[in-house]
Amino acid sequence: MAFGECSAERCGLVRIHSIGVTLPLTLRGGRVDFGTLSERVLVLPRNAVPGGCNFHGLRSANASGIADLRAAVASKGRYLERAAAENDPGHKQLIPYVVVRDAERVFLMQRTDAGGDPRLHGKATIGVGGHLNPVDEGADALMSGLRREWAEELDTDWEPAFELIGLLNDESNPVGAVHLGIVFSVDAAGRSVGVRELDKLSGAFAGGTEVAMSWDRLETWSQLVATSLGIGVPTG
Repeated sequence: MAFGECSAERCGLVRIHSIGVTLPLTLRGGRVDFGTLSERVLVLPRNAVPGGCNFHGLRSANASGIADLRAAVASKGRYLERAAAENDPGHKQLIPYVVVRDAERVFLMQRTDAGGDPRLHGKATIGVGGHLNPVDEGADALMSGLRREWAEELDTDWEPAFELIGLLNDESNPVGAVHLGIVFSVDAAGRSVGVRELDKLSGAFAGGTEVAMSWDRLETWSQLVATSLGIGVPTG
């Protein structure tokens, strides 16, 4: 979850399916009213993002890349009120985003019709992630938040080893323009993975054909990651 210890059910939250992050279900004129947000989220000035933000989709990064990002967060990162951050293109809200793989398969999650927002019924995602909050503050807020998201969203009896893939950016819409994904991969290596909110979400490992069949229902970020990784991209 993206709101620390507050569950989606208790806080009345929904997810914006374009990037898969959690927002309150408060609408004004058919749109989410960001003015109601009281959450504080970790942001980085756009001009402080290592390598810049002039790219679309997934940009690969290695160990030195994550070290540069951690250094930037340590020196220039800060927590802003979510309402302000959602309307501030001068900052990027950092979203750790993890894809679980098992050989050629990827963990594909499908939303049920039990959620509060009908727009999200039947949507699909290959990523788990959310905002970084003050509860994650410490020597490494990025990894702390990533581990929290893993524990809140997925049901496993093993410790994940997170492997950095790269940075994810989408400037094509106002929501994407103020978020930056830090994408990781985890190898399940034959071990079981489940989802925690079984009434709202189902999940199972899927091959490329199954991902392709779900393509039109995938969140935008999931499509961008799947395209970069060559997972289930439709050919026709």
